[in-house]
Amino acid sequence: MVLTKAGSILGPIATVLGYIMDILFKFTSQFGIFNIGLCIILFTIVMKMLMLPLTIKQQKSTKLMSVMNPEIQAIQKKYKGKTDNESMQRQNVEIQAVYEKYGTSMTGGCLPLLIQMPILLALYRVIYNIPAYVPSVRVYFDNVVTPLMGQAGYVEKLQGIADITKAAAVNSLDKFDFTSADKLVDLFYKFTIAQWQELENLFPSISGIIAENAGIIERMNSFLGLNLAEAPGWMPSVAWIIPILAALSQWISTKLMSGQQPKADPDNPMAQSMQTMMVTMPLFSAFICVTLPAGLGIYWIATSVVQIIQQLFVNSYMDKVDIDEMVKKNLEKVNKKRAKQGLPPQKISQNATASLKSIKDEQEREKQAEEQKKEKIAKQIEESSKYYNTNAKPGSLAAKAAMVQKYNEAHEKRSKK
Repeated sequence: MVLTKAGSILGPIATVLGYIMDILFKFTSQFGIFNIGLCIILFTIVMKMLMLPLTIKQQKSTKLMSVMNPEIQAIQKKYKGKTDNESMQRQNVEIQAVYEKYGTSMTGGCLPLLIQMPILLALYRVIYNIPAYVPSVRVYFDNVVTPLMGQAGYVEKLQGIADITKAAAVNSLDKFDFTSADKLVDLFYKFTIAQWQELENLFPSISGIIAENAGIIERMNSFLGLNLAEAPGWMPSVAWIIPILAALSQWISTKLMSGQQPKADPDNPMAQSMQTMMVTMPLFSAFICVTLPAGLGIYWIATSVVQIIQQLFVNSYMDKVDIDEMVKKNLEKVNKKRAKQGLPPQKISQNATASLKSIKDEQEREKQAEEQKKEKIAKQIEESSKYYNTNAKPGSLAAKAAMVQKYNEAHEKRSKK
């Protein structure tokens, strides 16, 4: 499918992001560097820095969740196996009380993600089809498209270019609008060197213009010897370094982020799904980077690498964050909202670290009680066995069992000699 700026709710966001990339392209052009790959990397760094406040907010929510999680798990354990309506409602009420106690909500950690999602999708559109959003790049394609559309019979000639259907990303050329300048720009962005040369041969009267701009476009799309507009594909080649690095960098990034996640409950299906995603997502990244243009792969790798560096700093910062102070600020915000609604202020019965200690102490007491119970049962079994072995009546089943036991013990001693 050919992507253009029109017809999408993400269009305005993508347009703004396109102008940011345009500024970066003009900046590098001042130093004689016309390279989309470098712009993608700079663009990724700028966008990650702009989104840093949201990242920190999300990480704070995650750290707070690590404190709340034992309390929530205790409630879930309390109602485990109870599926009646009343028990489920009570469980929800008690879990909601925990969130209120810490001045947050069940959707608090999702909000930063919801804000980032449209931005990430718009970023994908910009990187996937750079000429549609970056005016400084598009100008070189327009230099070809404008005179080309003035050539007689240009549509039929274009349809004769090898692999044109693949470049147009449609099943039938009848569906492709060759009269649209936007569509032609999208088409030429995916042209290979061979297709550009074929285009020159088909239109000799403007071959000089095509060659000049095609040379600049080739320079822009070339990064470390790879054409950013082409997908690495399934045939083994040096381009496979992109999906491999994409998978590896995302795996490292995911591992770093998981260090800030609350300890997963092995019985929780959602936690199991998260563990599965840690394995499948890097593999999915590799698959995507094999099938889509290399420019997206560069963006994916750059995003993961910047995120790794950023996560190291964020983790260091989060280690110094005081949970009790965070809860206090959260409650202040909640109480301001409650005051506007005419509600009494929300109070916390104990501070967060004390609450966590209480939960852990309770778990430790339960563990010790279980061990004491096991020791008591083992002792009772031992005393009972000793009683029946020493006081059994002659000829009774217990006496026969004792004889068998003594025989076995004697046999073991002889075998050891």
